[in-house]
Amino acid sequence: MIEAIPVNDQGVMEIHLTGKLTAPDYHDILAPALDQALTEHHRLRMLVHIGPGFDGFTPGAAWADMRLGLRHWTGFDRIAVVTGSDWIENAVKVMGFALPGPVETFDLDELDEARRWLTESLGSIHVTALDNGVLHVQLMGKLDAEAYERAEDGLDAYVREHGAFKLLLDLREFDGWQGLAALGDHFKLVRDHHHIPTRVAIVGDEGWQKLAQKVLRRFISAESRYFDESRFHEAKQYLA
Repeated sequence: MIEAIPVNDQGVMEIHLTGKLTAPDYHDILAPALDQALTEHHRLRMLVHIGPGFDGFTPGAAWADMRLGLRHWTGFDRIAVVTGSDWIENAVKVMGFALPGPVETFDLDELDEARRWLTESLGSIHVTALDNGVLHVQLMGKLDAEAYERAEDGLDAYVREHGAFKLLLDLREFDGWQGLAALGDHFKLVRDHHHIPTRVAIVGDEGWQKLAQKVLRRFISAESRYFDESRFHEAKQYLA
């Protein structure tokens, strides 16, 4: 059986699974609930609670599950899976990075933690104007697609007011991307503003150096230089 709880004020939809799931559970309950939710929300954060009485899928339900997931592939901003099943947890971890948004698994006694994770900020992008036409863009934590949406408004506003700028790309506290949607938004943000920086300084540890330089060579024609995280002041001088 599937119980679909409508999206709450924080943009979270809850799905509770018990017993053996059948194709009608998907066709008659879950699919209409998702369709309705996605007409009202650009992206959903979803909690999937797989209770101790869950007994798997019928063949028809498994096929319906795959079709429904493909149809709404880009509609999920973040997914929390609460389960006591090892095989489900392992399957989610294996497939997690292929999904468009971040996915985390939680034990059955961590339901409240799963709800908190769905609403908390995972990472952020800080955009700060410095002296001498330098724009400091700091990537912090593990970024999701929402972080790029917030940052793009600030970057666009700066470009409208100042035009071209020198970019200080700060990766000292950057931990990577939460899923493919965030990675895609990263490249979109770079592509959409590729012609604007006149000079670029990248600051971070060596782990991000190759990737950052490869992205810049692909999308940005401006002169660029990499600085170790201990040389942040030198990076600012390079741009001054």
